[in-house]
Amino acid sequence: MSAIPPLHAPPRLRMTGIRKAFPGVRALDGVDLEVLPGEVHVLLGENGAGKSTLMQILAGACPRDAGTLELDGRVVTIGSPRDARALRIAVIQQELQLVPELSVAENVLLGRLPHRLGVVDRAALTRHAASALAPLDPDIDVRQRAGALRLGAQQLVEIARALSTDAQLLVLDEPTSALTDRETTRLFAVLRTLTSRGVSVIYISHRLDEVFTIGDRVTVLRDGRSVATMPLADTDRRTLIRAMTDREVTETTPRRAAHSSALPAERLTVRGLCTHDVLHDVSLHVRAGEIVGVAGLLGAGRTEVARAIFGIDPIGAGTIAIDGRMLALRTPRDAIAAGLGFVTEDRKREGLLLDRSVQENIALPVLRSLSRWGVMRRAAERSLATGFITSLRVRTPTPRQPVRTLSGGNQQKVVLAKWLATGARVLLLDEPTRGVDVGAKEEMHALIRRLASEGVAILLLSSDLPELLALADRTYVMRDGRVVGELQGDAQSAEQVMALAVGA
Repeated sequence: MSAIPPLHAPPRLRMTGIRKAFPGVRALDGVDLEVLPGEVHVLLGENGAGKSTLMQILAGACPRDAGTLELDGRVVTIGSPRDARALRIAVIQQELQLVPELSVAENVLLGRLPHRLGVVDRAALTRHAASALAPLDPDIDVRQRAGALRLGAQQLVEIARALSTDAQLLVLDEPTSALTDRETTRLFAVLRTLTSRGVSVIYISHRLDEVFTIGDRVTVLRDGRSVATMPLADTDRRTLIRAMTDREVTETTPRRAAHSSALPAERLTVRGLCTHDVLHDVSLHVRAGEIVGVAGLLGAGRTEVARAIFGIDPIGAGTIAIDGRMLALRTPRDAIAAGLGFVTEDRKREGLLLDRSVQENIALPVLRSLSRWGVMRRAAERSLATGFITSLRVRTPTPRQPVRTLSGGNQQKVVLAKWLATGARVLLLDEPTRGVDVGAKEEMHALIRRLASEGVAILLLSSDLPELLALADRTYVMRDGRVVGELQGDAQSAEQVMALAVGA
């Protein structure tokens, strides 16, 4: 745990009576938060509870309507991100803020590039960036383009940038959502070192296991209000979930009932799929109404399978068939026409137009059917969106609400609605509950089960083993771009999956 602060030291941060409203939404309604020097203070709440808005106010990215902020006992005004940096506050947002065309080193030291006589000192830039990244992942080449990194490595670059600023208050919003267990362990070691030096950390996560591993105290937000603050040593998972949701929620849903002996025909059939240097002879199938999982460690090829099936990545060899009919899926347009939908792991960059409305996002793949003589029929678009908003229980004040303002769980429902609007018979779901809270995860699991019961074939790619084992009828395990095993029934266990995944 973190260092114990001096007996009479004032709180590092005190936020009192913070209020913030957006059109049609009261995001914060008198929130209080107190963070001590040298502690990891966990901030919990369902998607939409107000956590990110509260942190945006602290970061100077969003003005508060009311309330006061104090740092080390002194009232402060934070009117811009520049003010926050001057006060030694560093915030790592849930949405990555990297400049993809710049190098990793340039992103780590963005705005603070070392220079001599007005010219960037490349040697010093490389040295300082490598030093900042070394505790997190020394294998990342700081000279490569940031946009070429996998999502987890990009997250580490974002974290390294914040750690290199000599901040005294560090805010991490879902920092491990794309990290491996090894990377998470390294991050926690860095945080413990920082708190031992008196640095304060506000840690936002939906992963309760890591909350109890790294946290000292916790504040729970619900519906824009702070409802509880307590030491984590004095509470348990059930109490925290109840405080977040004000209802009983089961974290891991029970496994689906087995199919009857009369199995439906194969809806998606993949044989001998190969892509350049990634996938090797991958074969799998999914029946109508079946949920089939794909497991494997980072880099095993899970996401690449979905991208190849959906026509994003070119296929070197192999065949793909829908309902027994062989198809040439060279582009996503081909895949959509064949009845496939793809919920990607990065909904904000690949699944949504964040500044467009909920109804525009839902209608995006079916614009042609909603148009007449090239003119969009807005009434038809609104009717389509309203139907899915109701059936999927998307929490939004209006179909015209910008999708950026929705919580993560509701954004994920909009992505799913988009593909359901196409009448997709096969859904490829890549990390469908990444970054959503336990309540939203429960709703998403229920939706996945419901879609399967209606005959949709679902290929579920997930690094969340309890989720995979609870939902999947069968599970394929991948390693090094190959399918190395298929598990079903009682053979589907975490031990069996991991044994295959690591080659034991």
